[in-house]
Amino acid sequence: MNLFYASFIPGLQDFIAGVVRERLSDVKIHRLLDGAVVFETETSYDKLNFFCFNNIFAVIDIMEHEDKSGAIEKHISAVCNSAVNLHQIAVNSKNIRTFRIVVSNENVPASIDEKLRSQAELFILRHSGLKVNRSLPDTEFWFLYRNESDSKTKEKPSSKDFSIFMKRLTLRSSWEKTLHKGELVPPLAWTLCRLACLTHNDTVLDPFCGYGSIPETAMKQFHITKFIACDNDDEAASYTAEKFKKRTRGEFILHKSDFNALPSLAAEKSIDVIITDPPWGIYKKNGGSGFPGKMFGVFGKLLKDGGKAVVLYANDESFLKAIPADFEVQSSIPILLSGKKAVIYVMRYKEEKRL
Repeated sequence: MNLFYASFIPGLQDFIAGVVRERLSDVKIHRLLDGAVVFETETSYDKLNFFCFNNIFAVIDIMEHEDKSGAIEKHISAVCNSAVNLHQIAVNSKNIRTFRIVVSNENVPASIDEKLRSQAELFILRHSGLKVNRSLPDTEFWFLYRNESDSKTKEKPSSKDFSIFMKRLTLRSSWEKTLHKGELVPPLAWTLCRLACLTHNDTVLDPFCGYGSIPETAMKQFHITKFIACDNDDEAASYTAEKFKKRTRGEFILHKSDFNALPSLAAEKSIDVIITDPPWGIYKKNGGSGFPGKMFGVFGKLLKDGGKAVVLYANDESFLKAIPADFEVQSSIPILLSGKKAVIYVMRYKEEKRL
């Protein structure tokens, strides 16, 4: 069996557990935490094919602790003086030649004694054949301490604190370095699309598409063949237009305009699903304090009766009050996004018959 530690956007525990259990029939969830899950499966990493995780690690060793004092140091010493899963350390692809050690204490980078770090590096070097590179390594070995209870886990819950020794399997650069400012990270775009319960023949709209994360995910991972996007930011819209230039007009339509113009650009009641991440606060700063009401007004003109809207917005009570009666909130999921509190709203549009 393979044991994995995967990180995700805090707040999505129940959603993640559902996805994991659905995709892996043999899965055993050992720990379900705020922003992370430890699960076991016969499926190898190259066949997991998950898009909801930030990073995935191969778990080499887990140690439980009665108290946090020196927990990571105790674990490092134990690893260097015991027979942990050496196979997981030794097996690396030909592209992996260097490594570094990362230490995390309750999701915060931590420092350890230099002598202990060197001892751990020597241990990994000896069993992996990899060289140490502390600045630009090909992979990372992590010692991570968590002090949370995994009370949400249904299989053998445990409230003890623990630390994990693991090897990072995802090799991409951090999204902070590769994405544009304000661009949705791919796992969040995938989550929004998944919550929308998309079907192949849906006509989908993102009225604030920015750099195109949501349409790209919907068309690539959910095989949507008709997507309408809109944004009034010239730079973002031009980037998105270039990204989808190989798509036919029937598959992808981009309007470089303000969302208020959409009712004149798209057919009335032609949209099955709206998935979007509106620009939080921008309209309010520019004097448009009635932005949510205007947004839902546009949504109501375009959505088919029974259509869905999945909206990511700041955790703002005034936004919840602005949702009109035509929109039934089916679920709301509070999350933490780049240190800011946000909510994913899943809504169904049911046009009220007016006398």
